[in-house]
Amino acid sequence: MGEAKTTITDIAAEAFIAGVEPPARRAEAEVLDALFRKVTGEAPKMWGPTIIGYGEYRTTYESGRDVHWMRSGFSPRKAKHSLYLMGGYCDDVTARGRDDKLARLGKHSTGKSCLYVNKLADIDLAVLEEIIAADWATMLRLFPEG
Repeated sequence: MGEAKTTITDIAAEAFIAGVEPPARRAEAEVLDALFRKVTGEAPKMWGPTIIGYGEYRTTYESGRDVHWMRSGFSPRKAKHSLYLMGGYCDDVTARGRDDKLARLGKHSTGKSCLYVNKLADIDLAVLEEIIAADWATMLRLFPEG
């Protein structure tokens, strides 16, 4: 099996966030960082050049592929914030429970394990906190060892 392309780097998350442009996107990244730190209790690590991750886990897929990945995180992309929420991807119960929360969140779109938000003013941050917390709890249950 090939090595994962996106791995933990030595870049400080704070330094990366400080360089995010434009300044409005940087301010939103600071809000998201504070929210993820509050919910997870973890200090962030950079995964590749642009993903800010909180916690980590290891597993082996049925295919035999070993995975080392963050439990949760985000990337302040130019067009949208990409929030990586693995719990709903890894657990059907969490995924079903997320539907109600997403209905209350505000303007967003989703991918398989991602939540995309144009700007934080479009969403309810308290609902986002609920989503992150539910995902985090699921990841801790499914993958108790980091």
